[in-house]
Amino acid sequence: MAQFVTVMGIIQRMFQRIARALEIIIILITLALVTSYSNPSLINEIEKVRTYTRQIEFNYLTWMGNAAMLKVRSAAIGAPYVFNRASQKQIVTEYLRTTQTILEKEYLLETIYADANVIDKEANSISVRDELAGLYLRQVDLAPLAEAVIQEQVSQVLAESGLTTIGQPLPNVWYHSTPLPMALIVSPRDRIEQIANISVNTNLTIDQQAALEKNVDKGLNTSSLVVDIGGVGVYPTMVMRTTDLKWLLTVVAHEWTHNYLTLRPLGVLYGETPELRTMNETTASIAGDEIGALVVKRFYPELIAASRLNFELTLVSFGNSQPESFAPLPFDFREEMHTTRVKVDELLADGKIEEAEAYMEQRRLVFLENGYLLRKINQAYFAFHGAYASSPGGAAGEDPVGPAVRALREQSDSLADFVNTMACMTSFEQLQKAVANK
Repeated sequence: MAQFVTVMGIIQRMFQRIARALEIIIILITLALVTSYSNPSLINEIEKVRTYTRQIEFNYLTWMGNAAMLKVRSAAIGAPYVFNRASQKQIVTEYLRTTQTILEKEYLLETIYADANVIDKEANSISVRDELAGLYLRQVDLAPLAEAVIQEQVSQVLAESGLTTIGQPLPNVWYHSTPLPMALIVSPRDRIEQIANISVNTNLTIDQQAALEKNVDKGLNTSSLVVDIGGVGVYPTMVMRTTDLKWLLTVVAHEWTHNYLTLRPLGVLYGETPELRTMNETTASIAGDEIGALVVKRFYPELIAASRLNFELTLVSFGNSQPESFAPLPFDFREEMHTTRVKVDELLADGKIEEAEAYMEQRRLVFLENGYLLRKINQAYFAFHGAYASSPGGAAGEDPVGPAVRALREQSDSLADFVNTMACMTSFEQLQKAVANK
């Protein structure tokens, strides 16, 4: 009997691997067809912007193909099922430690090449480059295993939360950590609205980013900004390299939620209106935060204890035993950004474009004086950051969409109920009715 159970378990895992391989192949073919089906027209706003970006756009199809092969090979060896729970945590810990060392060495290498006093940069960086070469090889070995562990942990929590199809998350939780492309965000000057979000290569320097923004704005009379991103909802999903496990788990869950929504109306209509985009992003943010926290609670409870200890030490350092007795911080980023957005909306609504832009630059200097290095605050900044409205305040200003999404989550019986209700929506009016009728 025990042998029969073992054999059945092996067969089940084999079919799971085959199903995952077929799934990724089908999705990649679909994405390839969608990507190839385009008829560029300068009438389209995005195509107008792409006249400035075509030579530097990130190649997603190549990246997805390479990432998919990594996932298929990982599934073929049975990762993470060949390791017990203790070994799985050791793999994740070692992967994060290796990533930390890589980031430190990469920063050191950048410092050497940026230092005008270093004449022979190649000779002075030999040891650092040699160390990095070894670390990259180590990371290549660890990444498939660590990612497989985290994918399975997130999958288990998704299943427990009811976000499955026939007991299995669909699509499967597949992600790969990598240096991410940057996004060129473009908004009209007379209003805050994202009319283009184009992924550009990872290696653009600050000077190149500024030049790109200047050329686009001059040619199209727009407001643009190149921004860093934390993840991309392609498949497998892209997630920025990090050593913060709690953040990593949240982003993996966030990007999986985008994949989940892509198979449903809210995801299909992602770019149709600014309201639908905010509904999508805020839903993914709420789900990512909750799922990430549940994964930490179940698999990494020591992180919760460490956070609690750090908070208690902070209380002691301030000489307070109760958080209520804390003096308010002198500069609240979210509150100040909310104030900025509200004022900008008022000025733009009155047609005072130049005044709004001058005000945003004045406010940027205020943020800079308080320790926040923001290269630009403009219409594109708010068009991008304002869509992430899982918490009150911030760049969303008085936009009613985020509060409505948060209200529906509070009224929902469970996270699955909330996500599935949001997934079927096709307009902001539908969300408003759902909140009113709950």
